[in-house]
Amino acid sequence: MVDDLNPYCPECEDQPEPFEAFEGVDRRDFIRVVGENAMTLTALGTIAALTPNVLAADAAKTKAVERPTKPAEGLVQELRASLTEEQKAKVILPYDHSKGNGFPTRLGMYNSPIGKTIGDCYTKPQQELIDKILRAISSDEEGYRRLTRNYTFDGSRSLQGCGANLFGDPANGKPYAWVFTGHHITVRCDGNFSDGIGFGGPMYYGHSPNGYSDRNCFNYQTKSVLSVFDALNETQRKKAVVAGTPGEQAPSVRFRKKGEPRPGIGIGELTKDQRELVEKVMRDILSPYRKEDADEVMQIIQATGGMDKIHLAFYEDGMMNDKQPWHFWRLEGPGFIWNYRVLPHVHTYVNIASKVS
Repeated sequence: MVDDLNPYCPECEDQPEPFEAFEGVDRRDFIRVVGENAMTLTALGTIAALTPNVLAADAAKTKAVERPTKPAEGLVQELRASLTEEQKAKVILPYDHSKGNGFPTRLGMYNSPIGKTIGDCYTKPQQELIDKILRAISSDEEGYRRLTRNYTFDGSRSLQGCGANLFGDPANGKPYAWVFTGHHITVRCDGNFSDGIGFGGPMYYGHSPNGYSDRNCFNYQTKSVLSVFDALNETQRKKAVVAGTPGEQAPSVRFRKKGEPRPGIGIGELTKDQRELVEKVMRDILSPYRKEDADEVMQIIQATGGMDKIHLAFYEDGMMNDKQPWHFWRLEGPGFIWNYRVLPHVHTYVNIASKVS
């Protein structure tokens, strides 16, 4: 069963308390229906163009590995069929499983495995299948490199040190979710790209090096968003800069009520050139993930008002300095939150949804 819903990140010097995995969050508060008129996205081009390699030079250095021929969902079914009864008891939970608070365990954000590790539960061939699933939900080899933090899995040290759990049964045609968890990662595969929930549920990613360091594999996202700030004029910067911090974990990714103001500057207030920079940020943050998931994210943005409804905020506090100007930056709109912490290392919390599933 689930051993730990409060994993702890040992490198987080500013977070001495256990990492909370959204316990006590009302699902209606967490994934809120947003009844706003849809607007057409502009200047983004085709959805298919949303997952290019951002750092082609880096990608050329990575080892070439053939992508799985099956989609992730087919591989999940193959993994499920290979499990023994003893393994099922360790890694399969009911789809609606919760820790007694009514919030689905499958929708938590985790900083360590849910229950047992892959090394403890799966055979070598099954571990290879899990690796293929992770590759299949990545955009390409470069995306896989970023999700695995340069193939190291960060503090988990290896694929075997992470966790992989099934919620529900993919073999019976009913809803299910395959959830991969580890240090600084929670990603999913749920086989349903029309449920109005991006990535199958809230997502979490990070990397231990400083977010301004080239050693951090998400540093390109930091650079991308800083290029937007550099392009703002003084009046726009006054709107974009927010004092304090948006926080992390559950409260930071709850959708606001309709009409409640969002911090930062609205994308609709930017010039054409500035909007193009924001659109590059969108391409960059979605670039590690497969096209199906990136497409659904953009469809949700369309359904909840379009890019003009999204705000970009830069948070200033005591940690900032001239070389490291921001502790957090955040993209937020109806049904869309991308909460990115740069210091002391990258923590990113993502929640995207257009309706309650």
